[in-house]
Amino acid sequence: MSSLGSWLPALPGLAWGWALLDALLQGLVGACAVSVLCSLLRVYLYIQCLNDPERQAEKEAIRAQRWVLEPLHVVVLTGVLALVGSRVAALVVLEFSLRAVSTVLSLSKGAHSSQLYLLCQYSLGCGVSCGLSFLLEGAPHGTCNLVLAAGLAGLLATYTRRLARHVCTLYELHSRARYCGVCILLLTAGHGIPRLLRNALAVTFAVADLAAVALINRDFLSTAEAIRFWTPLTICYTLLVIYMQEEPRQSTSRRAVYQTVLVRMGGLFILLLTVGRWTDVFHIFVSLLGELWCLLRAGIMLEACWQQ
Repeated sequence: MSSLGSWLPALPGLAWGWALLDALLQGLVGACAVSVLCSLLRVYLYIQCLNDPERQAEKEAIRAQRWVLEPLHVVVLTGVLALVGSRVAALVVLEFSLRAVSTVLSLSKGAHSSQLYLLCQYSLGCGVSCGLSFLLEGAPHGTCNLVLAAGLAGLLATYTRRLARHVCTLYELHSRARYCGVCILLLTAGHGIPRLLRNALAVTFAVADLAAVALINRDFLSTAEAIRFWTPLTICYTLLVIYMQEEPRQSTSRRAVYQTVLVRMGGLFILLLTVGRWTDVFHIFVSLLGELWCLLRAGIMLEACWQQ
């Protein structure tokens, strides 16, 4: 497959051959991680809306989501994550980690946690992709490991998607009749889903942050070059965090969420115009499309989080 590079055209951020296959597999694992996150959040939000008589409209909206679009969401997100270079993916991971820590420290315990989980979708995909790229770098059987990881991630995503569909279809009946073991388990322990997600995301982003720093630093030949990059990056991230803090406590409007995405990506765009490469600028636009795609897909659940 390495001979493909001799006659296929070059694209920014992609190398043909085994590297292209590795990028697609890493993107697939990241997309499956996002799918698992969304499925579990859909289960949790549906149960919460079902238990609240004033939120029946939101419950019906979550139930009415088109399940056939979920595979399309995974395919599109896989392509976006495969196209984004490791450098920009690492910057996205670091930016979200700093923003998440700032948000958790500034808000009361548990406030807006579900919304924060939904806003981390694309960053989670980038984090998983960065982590795999770093952990398998130089591995003699890296592609085989990625195939195994993609298979396991796809299996987990499929089962969580089936769980969400089962809950949205039969949970109301089964929980009353005490008929289904899965629904009974969710009836007694469903409130623990946010805690499960919080712990899993904390571990994932901790590994991703270490991988992101290592992936960025490998491009520098000297300490001076690293300082010239990290200094404006630190200033940019500090200004972004200050902007987020001045926003009205996680504004509960779709327009505000999209505006925040544009501000964040705009800040990284300006930064990379000065200290990055032209491929990084291209990858910023790809990342913007990935962020908007994830938010568009999770629009109904975001509305439910705001009402909560």
